[in-house]
Amino acid sequence: MPVNVPPSLLIVLEVLRPCFTAPSFATLAALVTGALSGAGRRTVTGMWQAAGLAGSVHWSRAHRFLSRAVWDLDQVGLALARAVVARLVPDAGAVTVAVDDTLFHRYGKKVHGARYQHDGSAKGRDGIGRGNCFVIVGIVVAVPFLARQVCLPVLFRLHIPKTSASKTEQARALVDLLAAALDGRTVHVVGDALYRGPAWRHLPAHVTFTTHLAANAVLYGPEPPRAGRRGHPAWKGQRLGSAAEIAAAATWRRTRVTRYETTETVDLAVITCLWWGSLHRTPVRVVLARDLDETKPYTLALATTDLTTPAGRSWPGTPPAGPSSSRSRTARTSSERATPNTGSPQPSSAPHPWAWPT
Repeated sequence: MPVNVPPSLLIVLEVLRPCFTAPSFATLAALVTGALSGAGRRTVTGMWQAAGLAGSVHWSRAHRFLSRAVWDLDQVGLALARAVVARLVPDAGAVTVAVDDTLFHRYGKKVHGARYQHDGSAKGRDGIGRGNCFVIVGIVVAVPFLARQVCLPVLFRLHIPKTSASKTEQARALVDLLAAALDGRTVHVVGDALYRGPAWRHLPAHVTFTTHLAANAVLYGPEPPRAGRRGHPAWKGQRLGSAAEIAAAATWRRTRVTRYETTETVDLAVITCLWWGSLHRTPVRVVLARDLDETKPYTLALATTDLTTPAGRSWPGTPPAGPSSSRSRTARTSSERATPNTGSPQPSSAPHPWAWPT
């Protein structure tokens, strides 16, 4: 096709060439060029026109590429993920993956999958909008031209209420795909309170999950050793209670942390236990944080399946809302976490993780 794709852009797109036939890859390059260079709406025909093809190649070629051409969205996403990790994550370093969802507003009666559902960007107290909801998995990375980390979406699923699997189940399926494609790298999955649940049981050994602990969650001690007696062995220890009950009897450690570009002193408490109602027999670490002026038992409670992080080393908390998130008003609460203040400079808006106290 007579389209001039900038060489620098073509180098980026080359990672996707194995996912397409030669004609389909040419169409993809034209559409991406039009999407980046166009000044108007990024419709299919708008991108086609911005790429300079409106008068030379019929626009139906672009529509056939999206509706009939043989290519797999998951394979494209995994190719992008491997490229992102290879270039923006240190060698053998852990990969932080965020799960969230976003609503793409659509109002037509014949739009497939469009429903009235939660919309974090909606005005008013109801937070409802109509459109297509996509569950998205993104990789959180630091880029050289920004002082903050960003979330780069790589995989997604259309979520149709009361028809498709739950958002948590869809997110778990995407995480399994991504973890298998990253060649055994440690993957730290983070999500807000909506994404906690039984779907995260039995994770692969190199995958961890971190989320907010439910206020009404009942925690139990770790599975006790077998007593050698007849009968079914105990799967959980004694009842520890809710986060508030544990906080009342916890041993707190005062720590300097950085949150939202501000260094503060907070109290931290860590306990290894079982979150029976959600993760069943999967051991978790619960981190309780309490501000010095907090009147409640705790300010923030996080639960993670990461049990191997050494003392003093950080593990990722729930990432900030990236381009994939529509819950902008709740992102501040969902992304709260901190790291000990070591005196070294920190990125201005980076998603600082918690660190285990010694």
